[in-house]
Amino acid sequence: MASLLALFAAFLFAVAAALQQKGALNLPSLSLRHPSSLARLVGQTMWLAGTVALFTGYAFQAAALDRGRLAIIQPLLVTTVVFALPLGYFLTQQHVGRREVVGAAVIVLGLALFAIFGDPAGGRENAPGYQWAIAIAVLGIVCVVLLPFAGRGGLTMRAAVYGTIAGILFGLSASLTKPALDYLHAGLGELFTHWEPYALAIAGVLGFVLQQVSLGTGRLAPSVATVSVANPIVGIVLGTLLLQERLSRPAWHVVVACIGLGLALMGAVVISIAREARRDSGTPLVPEAEAATV
Repeated sequence: MASLLALFAAFLFAVAAALQQKGALNLPSLSLRHPSSLARLVGQTMWLAGTVALFTGYAFQAAALDRGRLAIIQPLLVTTVVFALPLGYFLTQQHVGRREVVGAAVIVLGLALFAIFGDPAGGRENAPGYQWAIAIAVLGIVCVVLLPFAGRGGLTMRAAVYGTIAGILFGLSASLTKPALDYLHAGLGELFTHWEPYALAIAGVLGFVLQQVSLGTGRLAPSVATVSVANPIVGIVLGTLLLQERLSRPAWHVVVACIGLGLALMGAVVISIAREARRDSGTPLVPEAEAATV
């Protein structure tokens, strides 16, 4: 049940990304330097519909995390890239070629291997505060270091950098969802007396804003791919180091599971590279008149 909930959440995230991108393409520009440009998104019907899908996806993701392990739920979200391909084709007229299809097949195969042979067990719902503080500090430093690279390349680079940072923040917020849900089971009064739900909200909002800027570039594939890769990596690392989740034994199961996860992440990268190669060759991914700048 947890895996099915996670897959449905991934589908909703893909729907959200496609709709939000379509709404953003109707605007002249989106930029962190001009917050008012982000506020204009509220007037876009498509973007609002995508936002509803996004928050519905969050709800399904939280339900999945409440029933399953972080180290298995987060990798399943890589299927967002697979769902995004046909949605991008129908909603924003993005071309889907052979390499994208092969990449999607590799993702499905890799995740199947990971789910079958990984089977994370053990773990705990929370970790000591000092461990969370160290993890948040390290992830914050990584985000700050990555941010300047967004202004050093073209739109694809911007989409990838902002998408990566958004994915890191989403992975952190998903990790914090585990202890927040544990407190929620004890009641709302218990939930709001702890710091985890507030940190979750801050990370989630920041990730949401950066994802909108990433999607506003018009590069759906690198935007969705980087979010979908960074998110599970952070989730697995925090699930393993902080929540003490472990993959199943024997050892060869762990090896096969890791190979499967690597294949899934590689498939996401293949899709992103294929889209960029097609753009470099002169084949438009979206109508030129709709291209947005950041």
